[in-house]
Parts: sequence; structure tokens; C-alpha cells
Amino acid sequence: MKIIVAGGAGFLGSYLCEKLLGENHEVICVDNLLTGYEENIAHLKDNPGFKFINADVSKPLDGILDHQPKADRPLDEIYHLASPASPNEKNPKGYHVLGFETMLVNSTGTWNLCELAKKSGAKFLFASTSEVYGDPEEHPQKETYRGNVSTTGPRAVYDESKRFGETITSKFIRTEGLDGRIIRIFNTYGPGMADDGRVVTTFIKKALKNEPLPVFGKGEQTRSFCFVDDMVDGIISAMEKGESGEVYNLGNPDEYSILELADKIKALTGSSSEIEYHALPEDDPLQRCPDITKARTGLGWEPKISLEEGLKRYIEYLRNENH
Repeated sequence: MKIIVAGGAGFLGSYLCEKLLGENHEVICVDNLLTGYEENIAHLKDNPGFKFINADVSKPLDGILDHQPKADRPLDEIYHLASPASPNEKNPKGYHVLGFETMLVNSTGTWNLCELAKKSGAKFLFASTSEVYGDPEEHPQKETYRGNVSTTGPRAVYDESKRFGETITSKFIRTEGLDGRIIRIFNTYGPGMADDGRVVTTFIKKALKNEPLPVFGKGEQTRSFCFVDDMVDGIISAMEKGESGEVYNLGNPDEYSILELADKIKALTGSSSEIEYHALPEDDPLQRCPDITKARTGLGWEPKISLEEGLKRYIEYLRNENH
């Protein structure tokens, strides 16, 4: 097939590009490198089925398919993974700093890609986020839960723009004949992830140096952590097996408090790091765990890699990176 991956130079996007190429698809990676990195896809550029286009999907996409390696083959699928995603308020590549860009890529960018999919007759997948649930009053979160989200808080540029991206996608499906589906991605980690303030990378890197591990609030807030290989399998399963108009939670349903994660990482690294407590950021969710019943039954997908196994792999990668 011929497949566009928007945001293909990002963490998840680059893994997705590699996996699709391994299945002998032609892959067009579209990324403006605002938060993606060209080195993430450098190893793919010698593949004759791979094409990188430096472009912003928030801007008109006229002529984007003129760059395709094989112009005679129709476009089959579009994965929309383009968006800043780091919640770190000080990260220059995070959605707090890049608030307007985040809102544009999830609204105008989604609209543009839906139009391209409609015009091309391609299947479409919008990568939304567990953040659409906000600070949830339902636990674990099912796809039917409508969320508890602030429209005016500091995280709203991400949370609300993803919610609006879901609305745009759903409207195209409902009235424009788009073959589209939505996934809500829960915390994902693994080798190649940017050091952008997200908890697993931060804890491992600091633990390896025996530096204090920063914990917000009392560390009682919970998260579920999915290894990147499992997540990419889930994303492809949603495109290939997911029904048009449906929403699928993708994540690991095993739930851990931040303090439990810190203890696990300290044990696996043999670290003497202390816990350093900080004030809880505004709008930081206290619980986050997916109900993946729908993905299990509808897609035949569930994570296979335990947190301990995934952390071991990631720790080994970061150890080697430091030498």
C-alpha cells in the first residue's frame, strides 16, 4: 500500500514508518520537524519505498502527493500523528510553549488531512490522546466516557485541540464519506524517546546518575505505561481492523502510582536516587488507566510487554547511549 504518516519523524511516528516499511508498504513521512527529529528517520532514507517531505500539515497540502515515489499508485492510508505532545511547561518543544502550533495541527491539520483522505479515497486514522479524558471521574476510562476537561487551563491547548480533532474527524466520517477511526493513546515509552520531561525517561536518566527523582504532589497519581512496540502494533491494528467511526483506547491497563514507578526504576538500575517532591501542576490528572476491552475484542490487540520487561529494555538502551 501507499501510506502517509504525518508526524513520521516523531517518536511514535518513526517507529510506525519503520514497521510499515518492514511490511513492504510505500511510506511517505510528512513532518515539519517542529518536535520531530530527522535523525529518527535517517536509517530509513536508503529504503526505496520511503520518502520524507518537510511540510506542515496545518498549511495547504496541494501538491503533496507530487513528491511520491510511485505516482501511479493510489494513496491507501493516512496516519495523523502530527502534534507536540510533551506536557513539560519548560520544554521548548512541548505544547505549553508551542500552544498555537499544537492547536493548529490538531484542528486545521486534521481538517487538511481529512480532505486529502476524502479526495484520495484513503483510510484515515487520527491519533488522539488519553488527555481528552482530563482528570477522569470514571475509572478505568472507557471510550464512551466524555471526560472532565478544563477548556481554559494551561493544558487545554493540547487536550481541547485533540478533542476538536476528534470532532472534525467524526464530522468527515458522518457526512463526507470518510473511512476514518480515532485512537486515544495512553502513556507510551521506549528507546528513542526524546528527553522532554515525560516521567519514564526522566526517572531512568536521573536514576542512572543517582540524581534525585522529581515527583509531583505525593506521587499517588496513577498512570499506565505501554512499551512502544506494543503501541505501534495497536496503531496498525486500529487502521487495519478498526471500523470506520469507532474510537479505540490504546494503552497498557496495568496501573502504577508514580512512586511505584520510581521504586521500580530505582531497583532495576541499582540507583541510590532520593525522591524529590514538587508541587502538583495545575490540571494534572490524578488517575489515568485505559479500559481496552474494545481493542481486545474489536482489534484482537493487547499489550504483550510487561512494565518490568519494557523498563529493562529502555534502561539498557539509555545505559548504552551514555557510553
